[in-house]
Amino acid sequence: MSVAIRTPEEIEKMRVAGRLGAELLDFITPHVQPGVTTEELDRLCHEYMVNVQKTIPAPLGYQPPGYTPYPKSICTSVNNVICHGIPNDKPLKNGDTVNIDVTVIKDGYHGDNSRMFMVGDKVPAHAKRLAQVTFDSMWIGIEQIKPGAHLGDIGEAIQRYAEKAGYSVVREFCGHGIGDHFHEDPQVLHYGKAGTGIELKPGMIFTVEPMINLGKREIRAMPDGWTIVTKDRSLSAQYEHTVLVTETGYEILTMSAGVQPKPEKYLLG
Repeated sequence: MSVAIRTPEEIEKMRVAGRLGAELLDFITPHVQPGVTTEELDRLCHEYMVNVQKTIPAPLGYQPPGYTPYPKSICTSVNNVICHGIPNDKPLKNGDTVNIDVTVIKDGYHGDNSRMFMVGDKVPAHAKRLAQVTFDSMWIGIEQIKPGAHLGDIGEAIQRYAEKAGYSVVREFCGHGIGDHFHEDPQVLHYGKAGTGIELKPGMIFTVEPMINLGKREIRAMPDGWTIVTKDRSLSAQYEHTVLVTETGYEILTMSAGVQPKPEKYLLG
């Protein structure tokens, strides 16, 4: 495994791309309302990326080996969809939850992040709790990041917290290195054992993006070739930041005015 150590110039480009990725989620936030379609959210995001930010939507046409090209500019994963939900013409309902995952390309570098959105004023308490625990678990994972730590430290911390809450961690999808390519080494698992995996060094950049299920962790792929859902149809949630390993700890690259701050205290103490 070859993990890139980014130069100061590359890091600065990643700061710009990360900020733009976060600002795209700020932009779309007020539009996430009951009755809007995820296709409309995709259109709004695409136009904002291309016309306002002068960025390129990384997902559009993205084609890993064995996949068909991804047909939209963002991913919208509603309720029991774990990840890679394709925007469509079905209106969001009051009480839905939706993860919006965006990646912009600016000057050849990628800014990747996602957030959960509560649609309307009728989201049930168990769905809000799942989202909060997922947000907490992302941050608990990020807090492990510093030079000399290991990737397994991140995974174990996330898994321990999520399972303490009674939830399960998706294992088939993970965080990833990112820079001038969308997906690079290392793979950042959201489960595991502390002290295992590669040692973290300043200049590494990767995403932390736990996918947490209300029920069991098993997944099912839909016929479109992209959408992944919970096998037991339970709710799923995800948050994501792009993170830089610094000399003393970490720096969140996907920061903007509308980013939800790090929790002052965690739901489970």
